[in-house]
Amino acid sequence: MWKWIAIFLALVLIKTEVRASESDGLQALLTGDDARGWRAVGRVEFAGRAFCTGSLIEEDLVLTAAHCLRDKETGRRFAPEEIRFLADWRAGRASAYRGVRAVAIHPGFAPGADTALGRAAHDIALLRLDQPIRNGTIKPFATGRRPGKGARVGVVSYAHDRAESPSLERDCGVLARSGGALILSCQVDFGSSGAPVFSFEDGAARIVSVISAKAEARGRKVSVASAVEGSLEEVMALIGPSPNRAPTANGPRILRLGNGMPRHETGARFLRP
Repeated sequence: MWKWIAIFLALVLIKTEVRASESDGLQALLTGDDARGWRAVGRVEFAGRAFCTGSLIEEDLVLTAAHCLRDKETGRRFAPEEIRFLADWRAGRASAYRGVRAVAIHPGFAPGADTALGRAAHDIALLRLDQPIRNGTIKPFATGRRPGKGARVGVVSYAHDRAESPSLERDCGVLARSGGALILSCQVDFGSSGAPVFSFEDGAARIVSVISAKAEARGRKVSVASAVEGSLEEVMALIGPSPNRAPTANGPRILRLGNGMPRHETGARFLRP
């Protein structure tokens, strides 16, 4: 039986550039060809001091982690005007630069929860960009259902040691589920918070969760993610319709998620950080 220990929120650190090692299972997306299909992932910068990872799910809507929106030092929530989204940030340039006009955090997010798993359960936020990104090479991602234990997933993320280009880990797995939190074998580090976790069913990449924390279990590095199923629609309702287009009868262009997925009991005992 797994005993998950030393689970803690993965907050951001300083900007550094070191290429990801493919021997570690990470593919550095250094060129335009490498990044093809992943350009809707970008860096989310906060007051020029810190960054997380985010992903475009609408032409003016970015999905990231809720805990990223608070200053690590003061606990103050960053104002929208202090936040920037740099889509497809590579080698000091982005394919699109946008400011933020509004933010919304899941109402169930509890930064003071007793365990990191409790904090991760609803660690989801949305950023409404000040202008839509209408770029033929940057396509917003669709979302998908929460994966089950044993499912194979992938992650595209920035981190403190690979801040100048994202890296792709295409094949990692869901080790366990606990409520809205997932325990993954995916490799993450400081700055990876908010990174999209993808399923690849039918050959299509769909975001199924976002990275919330990194952890260790028996000396093995793992990650904790927040499932988007159910939670995303609640945050979508808070941020409201886009001012950049008229509302339609069909509503936002996201996959409507039901609650029919069975909960997988793991028997794992999750400990305090």
